[in-house]
Amino acid sequence: MGAGYSVRARGNASADIFIYEDVGFSFFGGVTAKEFSDDLKRLGSIDTLNLHINSPGGDVFDGIAIYRQLVDHKARVIAHVDGLAASIASVIAMAGDEIRISQSGFIMIHNATGGIRGDATELRRVADLLETVNGTIADVYHARTGRDREELLAMMDVETWMAGQEAVDLGFATNLAENMKVAARAIDQSRHQYRNIPAALTGRPIYDAAQTRIATMRAKLCQNKLRTA
Repeated sequence: MGAGYSVRARGNASADIFIYEDVGFSFFGGVTAKEFSDDLKRLGSIDTLNLHINSPGGDVFDGIAIYRQLVDHKARVIAHVDGLAASIASVIAMAGDEIRISQSGFIMIHNATGGIRGDATELRRVADLLETVNGTIADVYHARTGRDREELLAMMDVETWMAGQEAVDLGFATNLAENMKVAARAIDQSRHQYRNIPAALTGRPIYDAAQTRIATMRAKLCQNKLRTA
């Protein structure tokens, strides 16, 4: 779990959940479905979950599991796309009974991806799996937007980015948070190989933060080695 994920109870009636980092475990931090489940249970019985998202996505299966946990939760879920809900983070956002997107926010949908090494049989197996996952994700978007499933698959195939008002118009959000002008999260293209990133989202902040984390981890490893030498 990284510093961009937190769960904060607000009395006995509601809670704020912030996913401001990757979904799933990664070297750079991230929230897993198991961590998310444990935190939901610790909240106990509440009426409202305010889910704040600013994430480039991550692990598909962790994301689908988090989406399912939110859909099955008895509380009313209000999803806030504060900056960016890309890839599997956009699926998590679809769990909201209400989805509010900031004026400067983005939702991005695309095909599931994965890296694999193997023979032709293995590569075909993974390709079939990815197509199945794409269909499952399209079903989630269809349930939220009501748009034709084939249209959604076509949007995923070309990697579609939707700014605030467009996301509302296409049914991926229910309303625009007019007074929110949060700067959407900058994306390090070396980590996320998206094809059509809007110019407003490219930059170095995440890369620089990652380098700082790596340097800190290396320093700790060196200290541990010295202690055990």
